Amino acid sequence: MRVRSWNYEFEVPDTKKIRMIVHTDCKNEADDQFALAHHVMTPGFLVKGIVAGHFDRVPQSYPQGETAQASLEEVQKLLKLMDIEGICPVEKGAEHPLSDEDTPNPSKGAELIIREAMREDPHPLYIACQGTLTDLAAAILMEPEICGRMTAVWIGGGAYPNGGKEFNLYQDAAAANVVFKSDMPLWQIPVDVYKQLGVSLAEVQRYVKPCGEIGEYLFRHMAEYNLSRPTGIWPHGEVWGLGDSAAISVLLEERECTDSYDMIPAPCINVEDLSYMTNKKNREIRVYHQVNARLTLQDFYAKLAINYGGKR
Repeated sequence: MRVRSWNYEFEVPDTKKIRMIVHTDCKNEADDQFALAHHVMTPGFLVKGIVAGHFDRVPQSYPQGETAQASLEEVQKLLKLMDIEGICPVEKGAEHPLSDEDTPNPSKGAELIIREAMREDPHPLYIACQGTLTDLAAAILMEPEICGRMTAVWIGGGAYPNGGKEFNLYQDAAAANVVFKSDMPLWQIPVDVYKQLGVSLAEVQRYVKPCGEIGEYLFRHMAEYNLSRPTGIWPHGEVWGLGDSAAISVLLEERECTDSYDMIPAPCINVEDLSYMTNKKNREIRVYHQVNARLTLQDFYAKLAINYGGKR
């Protein structure tokens, strides 16, 4: 794999680095691109693979059955704009949700997850799921042993205690149940928490747009997407939520910051209304109630400027 030399004047001790798989529905809207760029620029993250996920239940301008391919092409486009093509394996996930909680939906993306989880490496492995849980659930059903070899960080689910409809959960409630009922360590960042990462378009124009081809693209894509939906309450017109970057928030934070989450038995998901149902038989999961927005956004702007500032 290609090794990219970043422009940092500091080093992260190897013993404090973690392995990462990034799972992203990258063409769904305009925040996945920011999170993906942030992941690969973070020297403490050893990115071992990127899985392009579907958003099949809300395909927007794409035909159903083609959204994972759209995400794959967007991932490839971003890596090219960042001049880091070949930095890690990139695979496409399943194009459809699971049919039920017992039947895996095999894909190259699920195989990548299993392959990396089963590999011997002293660096702990995390997967940042920034959309549907389809491919992680499929990997668990295909090879349950991975549950003891990695930690999942999921951007998704309704607000506690009741839950309810939320975009990422809506994509595949059966897959969420597979993951919630498994033994895999899970850090959940529900909708009311990931919405804490708000930015204005003026802020993005000021701090992101000047940073090379990738900065220009991130700003223009967001600004154009903002205009593509002139009716309805979302997008909001002048602000955006970088919700997927919350996965980076919780991995950057000091490990002693235990006051930002609660440990609770993993609920089960009511597939009819996506509400939470208490199940004390499930293992405990980490549910966040706040993220450090200042740390996350300033870290992203700084890394983008350090590595791509002034390059046009």
